[in-house]
Amino acid sequence: MEKEQIIELLNDFKNNKISTDEALKKLKCMPFEDLGFAKIDHHRVLRNGFPEVVLCRGKTTEQILKIFQSMEKTQNNVLLTRASEEVFEEVKKLNKDVKYNALAKTITLEKEKAERKGKVLVICAGTADIPVAEEAIVTLEIMGNEVKKVYDVGVAGLPRLLKHLDDIYNANCIIAIAGMDGACVPTVAGLASCPVIAVPTSVGYGASFEGLAPLLTMLNCCAPGVAVVNIDNGFGAGYFASTINNR
Repeated sequence: MEKEQIIELLNDFKNNKISTDEALKKLKCMPFEDLGFAKIDHHRVLRNGFPEVVLCRGKTTEQILKIFQSMEKTQNNVLLTRASEEVFEEVKKLNKDVKYNALAKTITLEKEKAERKGKVLVICAGTADIPVAEEAIVTLEIMGNEVKKVYDVGVAGLPRLLKHLDDIYNANCIIAIAGMDGACVPTVAGLASCPVIAVPTSVGYGASFEGLAPLLTMLNCCAPGVAVVNIDNGFGAGYFASTINNR
């Protein structure tokens, strides 16, 4: 939306030609900032409740820095996923307040600390699944969710999971993360009364086919109330869980 269009919109609102709801609807469709190689959607937060998130993988460091500078000038929190430590060091030169989670490979700039709401439980079957869990947790926290994490409770040692029954019963939403056979997910779903978001990971031996085997287990889960995201997609699970938890 050009400057003249914004002025016209504001004048129409001032002169009672359009309602508050109509003005907001038009503002929600304000266009992006065109950087040439990327189009930054500054008003996604108005439409979806959270700003655009940057996937760093596949982008050059120069592109990431220019995108970050565009997003940094707003009042919104910033989340960059799949970022290397080298990229973080360059971003930190632009803003010393950014934080890096080495396991999750995320960069965050929290300008407005959101009140932690509800309770999302993040369960991962094995220690090797923790990086995916951490990506989900970083996403959940910057979106304003209270998070409880439970690690290394796969079904190979079922008493480890059963020790956390109270957490399972009291959660508003659960993210269950597993590689190998993915059996942790139907086990959790059979105990929970809340929605369960399943995340298959690429952890496992050859026949797990880099996450395809647990993905199929989760898609074929006989316990109801399970939704499945893509392999290693901790961010997608965290975002989805936040939309459930904040309803």
